[in-house]
Amino acid sequence: MNEEKLNLSIRKFLKSVGINSQRIIEDKIRNLVREGKIPESKSIEVSASIKLDELNINEKISGVIEVDLE
Repeated sequence: MNEEKLNLSIRKFLKSVGINSQRIIEDKIRNLVREGKIPESKSIEVSASIKLDELNINEKISGVIEVDLE
């Protein structure tokens, strides 16, 4: 197995996920702040799922996004 090619392919996919997810989350938070629906700094729980049917992988990754309005 070509480990380098596998690694690069996974990284390319994860980069795409990261860039798109960040844009979606930032846009939504900005809109909610603008609309006054997030009136103060807060922590927002977040989770993402990664699913690969062919490899029987279904994992959930959780974390927190800090929104600081100062």
